[in-house]
Amino acid sequence: MANTLAFLVLFAVAGISATTAYDPDALQDICVADLNSGVKVNGFPCKSKVNATDFSFAGLARPGYITSKFGSLVTTADVMQIPGLNTLGVSMARVDYKPGGLNPPHTHPRGTEMIFVLDGELDVGFITTADVLIAKTIKKGEIFVFPRGLIHFQINNGDKPASVIAVFNSQLPGAQVSAVSLFASTPPVTDDVLGMAFQIDTPEVEKIKAGLKG
Repeated sequence: MANTLAFLVLFAVAGISATTAYDPDALQDICVADLNSGVKVNGFPCKSKVNATDFSFAGLARPGYITSKFGSLVTTADVMQIPGLNTLGVSMARVDYKPGGLNPPHTHPRGTEMIFVLDGELDVGFITTADVLIAKTIKKGEIFVFPRGLIHFQINNGDKPASVIAVFNSQLPGAQVSAVSLFASTPPVTDDVLGMAFQIDTPEVEKIKAGLKG
């Protein structure tokens, strides 16, 4: 019951945050996204026929099956899964972690993130543009906020699985994993750039690239 209440409170806070969201304000009651439209706009065009399924999603109800090399799984509930979120400036996600699992350093270019711990314990943090690490350990029932655009992470250093619910003040906050973007982009960033930036030699650059793509 406590988890359910906390979940509802968190969702309400996310809804309130939409009044100061980074997304453009809605100009009508609803604008359910037409995800199949060929029209390119900032967001998605509205479709004419809508129903309740456009506003619902069951994908966050239970832990996902984790197969990633990082030992974590992100399940999103944004406009791509819930077309009714279009123009509403809010979305959610669930992150599940194996013992030792990491949600690696990444950014959300279009939204601030707030997480609520469903189960377990996590070491979390973000880095400011002054290169200051703001970090702490959070436990079941606790909340932590990651400001928009700043590099942040979560790691489960415990011996039990952990899970969080995340809310964003954007319908599609985006996610850019730092290591993957730099070492596994298409076309690739050249080895000399990466080598100089990280002060490593070419064989080490190639080893990291192979590890991320493997």
